[in-house]
Amino acid sequence: MSHLQPIRRQDYRPPVFTIHSVDMDVDIFDSHCRVRCRLDIERHEGTTDPLLLDGEDLDCRALLLDGEELSKDRYEIADQRLCIPNFPHRGVLESEVILTPRENRQLSGMYQSGSTICTQCEAEGFRRITWYLDRPDVLSRFRVRISADRQQFPVLLSNGNRIAENQLDDGRYCVEWHDPHPKPSYLFALVAGPLECLPGSFTTMSGRQVRLEMWVEPGYREQCHHALESLQHAMRWDEEQYGREYDLDIYMIVAVSDFNMGAMENKGLNVFNTKYVLADDDTATDGDFEGVEGVIAHEYFHNWTGNRITCRDWFQLTLKEGLTVFRDQQFSADRTSHAIKRIEEVRLLRGHQFPEDAGPMAHPIRPEQYVAMDNFYTATVYNKGAEVIRMYHTLLGAQGFRNGMDLYFQRHDGQAVTCDDFRAAMADANQRDLSQFERWYDQAGTPDVFVEEHFDADQGCLHLSLRQDRRAIPDSPPAQPYHIPVRLGLLDRQGTSLPVMLTPDAGDAAPEVVLELVNQQQQWTLHGLHERPVLSILRDFSAPVRLHHQCDEDDLLILAAHDTDPFNRWQAMQDISRRCLLEQVAAITTPVRDKPAFQALSTAFAAILQSDSADDALKALALTLPGEQELAQELTPVPVEALHAARRAVIYALAEEHTALLHDTYTSRDGIDGKDRSVAARQQRRLRHCCLTYLSALGERYGDLVADHYQQAGNMTERMAALGALVSSHNERREACLDDFYQRFEQQPLVVDKWFMLQAISEREDCLDEVARLQQHPDFTLDNPNRARSLLSAFAMANHAQFHRSDGAGYQLIGDAVRALSRRNPQIAARLCSAFNQWRRYDEDRQNAMRQQLEAIQADNPSRDVAEIVERALAAPAVQTTPS
Repeated sequence: MSHLQPIRRQDYRPPVFTIHSVDMDVDIFDSHCRVRCRLDIERHEGTTDPLLLDGEDLDCRALLLDGEELSKDRYEIADQRLCIPNFPHRGVLESEVILTPRENRQLSGMYQSGSTICTQCEAEGFRRITWYLDRPDVLSRFRVRISADRQQFPVLLSNGNRIAENQLDDGRYCVEWHDPHPKPSYLFALVAGPLECLPGSFTTMSGRQVRLEMWVEPGYREQCHHALESLQHAMRWDEEQYGREYDLDIYMIVAVSDFNMGAMENKGLNVFNTKYVLADDDTATDGDFEGVEGVIAHEYFHNWTGNRITCRDWFQLTLKEGLTVFRDQQFSADRTSHAIKRIEEVRLLRGHQFPEDAGPMAHPIRPEQYVAMDNFYTATVYNKGAEVIRMYHTLLGAQGFRNGMDLYFQRHDGQAVTCDDFRAAMADANQRDLSQFERWYDQAGTPDVFVEEHFDADQGCLHLSLRQDRRAIPDSPPAQPYHIPVRLGLLDRQGTSLPVMLTPDAGDAAPEVVLELVNQQQQWTLHGLHERPVLSILRDFSAPVRLHHQCDEDDLLILAAHDTDPFNRWQAMQDISRRCLLEQVAAITTPVRDKPAFQALSTAFAAILQSDSADDALKALALTLPGEQELAQELTPVPVEALHAARRAVIYALAEEHTALLHDTYTSRDGIDGKDRSVAARQQRRLRHCCLTYLSALGERYGDLVADHYQQAGNMTERMAALGALVSSHNERREACLDDFYQRFEQQPLVVDKWFMLQAISEREDCLDEVARLQQHPDFTLDNPNRARSLLSAFAMANHAQFHRSDGAGYQLIGDAVRALSRRNPQIAARLCSAFNQWRRYDEDRQNAMRQQLEAIQADNPSRDVAEIVERALAAPAVQTTPS
């Protein structure tokens, strides 16, 4: 980095001071808040360092030490730090600051969302509230007193248990909260406003009663029932699966409209984006319901993996996030379908994390340095981090993993620890040497695993060779071999599963095995085979790697039709589809149906649709072609127009060749009760809507079918499926349906977000003009993260062809938005700016256009968050052209 000073993991030093307790008085007024804070601070023995407290944009009115006001010669405020050189061995520091939440559009620290005052302190927001050692390894007990006008702020909430409420003068009142569990400052929370509560309760496994409270803006309480039920399911699941019981008398969730992330696990008082709380049949899709349940569970699971045991420093973020993502994935799989959940997880990983690993922001799951910590709440830390946790589970087995978790909780409850501490608990609980596994934490990039096989008919065995490698990453040393679990099964030529024998002894046969690839290259011999088997390798995506296996077409068709591993069955269909699409890209002028790869895809397509061994959701996923963004990762320079044209041509050809079968499948799943949210009903809707999407590609022939589907929709899932097909069409009823949707739901902000999003990802050539027009819509604002994401992020991240228009207009639109957001909301601006991260992978004209936008953003005095993204993007080296 040129002028941005990074913070490095190697420079970590333990804190010199302990803060035993925090007493806060927060007085809320109409135009401002007064925060008075009393810190009981003790110096560690043998240290003489000055006391350095963090503080950002604080209007400091008073500082007292042990009751005596500090004169200005006894402290210094500079570079967002309060320095007190001669702090005693132990003392009480009192401060008073004034905040203006209404003016805080960064949504970090204390800010106002609608009529509600709330806080967001992870990662470094608490320093925007008061002076503090704002780092995760300083754990303190908090007592918070909040006072406000009762009529304007009838609800006053903070962490822990409510211990007192008192009436004050002039219509004001005070509520006092105490959290008995020491916590870092990033878990502090406060909420004040006119909110409604949906109450509930939960009886823990030890018989304690816990009060549950869902707090929302007036008028939305009835949309919280699913969230409340999800919380109860998550609490029970964590007891049953991990033996973890909730530890306070009350658990509260507050939903606010303005929130930069999905949710925040503040101890006992979670603050959520409304997107992950509000849901009913009229306003939420099946996917929304699952999203609410998953995020509710994720934040609850943090109570133990994040709160009770937290991370020593922010470089260890994956310790709490990767682990908790894995836990919420397990929960969601148990609640829905293990197979479908796993496929969706891998699609997300490949769509977001693999490109991150291959771009300028590549970093290990435990980063070595950062400039703005907010930039490292990434798919690598979260999703790849979860894959690393999953590999522990694969290597150690379910019971071994549980033993490791139990030891981790036993050793570290109430502590701030590291990824090494977690790995040590897993190793010690299972008497396993996991030292090589640390490379998953230290090395950036996605490993490549190459497969070679040789069948020896005379000996009845197959010789299998696996080799691992990793593409070079600038400024990183060559990768050392990873510890990679490779789950393997075998099928015969008729698709029947075969036992796997790693020795000639039939007693060692197993339905599948986990091979441990720990060297650069290893060989295994599979015995007891009468003919060349079909390899089903990397089952359940047992490691986050790119697999290179020259599997022939017949083998892929067998896997797609018969593999008992649902993930690899889906993967075979993806491989068949990818070959067809890339063949079409290479010869875009040749009719699709004349290509051999299309015939293989068409055969597999029909077989999946008519299969009796795949559920409807698996069919829908298998029939969905890889997206343009995913295919773009395989080609440099990316042929934007050819990719888009090829995918549309293949979809049209499949729809035309299988029209009757698609229509029969669609109509056979008519009549599903729109209020039925069972797994079976959701699966049927998913396949029905997949068929509708294909039929809509045929244009006018099925235009009325799509529009009628919209008009007759019985829930939001059905309505969105039809409208999603209509927005990319020239159907004469398109505008009427869009207008109807807006008028029906204009009082529901989350549904209006969907309306903006669908138009932003339209495949029509006038999409960019439509997005520009929607920026002027009365309901559009950059101040609300959900609204900004629904239009601008959707366009930049999910509309590959339109964002990468050859005239550069898509780049200009997003560049302008980044500049407008950079100082207003640095976190949202930085995420939007990352749309340019892959600029080196495109043709020269597009590279020049994207570089111009990056340089213009850089010249506009961007926030630290945006500056880090821009500098790393501009420093990215040229990318090697893909061989023809």
